[in-house]
Amino acid sequence: MVDGKGAAAPSAAERNAGPVQHRDRPTPPRGGGGGARSLLAEAQFRRLWTVGSVIFVVRWIEMIAVGVFVYRQTGSAFLVAMMTMLRILPMGLLGAVIGAVAERMERRTMLLLMVLSNLVISVVMALLAHTGLLAVWQVAVACFLNGIGWAADNPVRRLMIGEAVGPDRMGTAMSLDAGANNASRLFGPTLGGVLYAAVGIEGAFLLGALLHLIALAAALRLRPAERPPAAAGAAPAGGLGVLGRIGEGVAVVRQDRRLVGILSITVIFNVFGWPFTSMIPVIGQDRLGLDADGIGLLASMDGAGALCGAVALTIWARPRHYRAYYVAGTVVYMAMLIAFALAPNAWLAGAALLLTGLGQAGFATMQATLVFLAAPPEMRPRVLGLLSVCIGTGLIGFVGLGLLAEAIGAPAAIVTTGLLGFAALAMTRRWWQAI
Repeated sequence: MVDGKGAAAPSAAERNAGPVQHRDRPTPPRGGGGGARSLLAEAQFRRLWTVGSVIFVVRWIEMIAVGVFVYRQTGSAFLVAMMTMLRILPMGLLGAVIGAVAERMERRTMLLLMVLSNLVISVVMALLAHTGLLAVWQVAVACFLNGIGWAADNPVRRLMIGEAVGPDRMGTAMSLDAGANNASRLFGPTLGGVLYAAVGIEGAFLLGALLHLIALAAALRLRPAERPPAAAGAAPAGGLGVLGRIGEGVAVVRQDRRLVGILSITVIFNVFGWPFTSMIPVIGQDRLGLDADGIGLLASMDGAGALCGAVALTIWARPRHYRAYYVAGTVVYMAMLIAFALAPNAWLAGAALLLTGLGQAGFATMQATLVFLAAPPEMRPRVLGLLSVCIGTGLIGFVGLGLLAEAIGAPAAIVTTGLLGFAALAMTRRWWQAI
């Protein structure tokens, strides 16, 4: 394999050896608070971070409001799980395609389209809710369309972050980005629950529309790409098409055991772990007897733990520990979701969610960081697109958990999927040890 400069790309053996970095990249610095402050002082990173922060907040506001709305309209735990599943379905269907397209299309333009589409969806849903015409099927369509923007986050916005800060500071940048996501999980569900209790679901969608205006303003001020967006090693015009470039990305992953290990953990987390969040409104209402704002507060405990974990990683994370944070975070998450399902009261359930957040901080912060550092530079858009596909496998988990919850109840279903997650981790140990 030859890169765009005519130099031989690292072989599979070279990529499989040593820490997660390439020969053309400097060793990541030891990090710390100064690194975080310097990143936030840079306009390009700060604007990308702002766009992500707004999208994260809106996502969690709408997810908790949608969960309560659908469960009160239908009484179906399965349909509640399906709303979140529809948000991640585009990752599995379109993640690799978006990654390949991101090499050819100017990425600032792609990001603007993503923010604009989310803004329009929030406005339309707010109007439907205000006029009393909002139906569950319309909410489902909106969730799927929002999911297309979510699928573009890794191969577009987070790739732009990596290009803006460089490999040396990618870990710190992802810690800050994950911190914003986790802060949104702290405040978003609470806001969603309070708005739903006060004015109904239209309040959640209206606030989402207003916040998207902030993201749009930040995206408009981003610098356009200074070079053609195609990767250095991409085929020239008339060469490989989208499917061919996707195939090359898959081949790169298959040849690198580190990438196989990283993506294996991603699949396990998203199939057996993350879907349990769709059951928080169900357990909060049926098992713990909480109202809408109480459910929002309960769900925010996950975000509180994740925010604390992300802040700690921003300050103290070291590259030699990235794999440990990634794997240990997944293990803690699996254990604590089981504890949440078995908790007899809201206090213990909240404590368990606090610890799931700590676990997710390690997983979410290191996921894109490890992929960015392990993938060859010319293949990053495609491999990050494949990361979105792996996240999209979560739809299997949401469908399975929803069906299982209908059959045996939400608590027993969560415990079952958590135990299956531990089994999957044990079975894939030989791959993730290579990270």
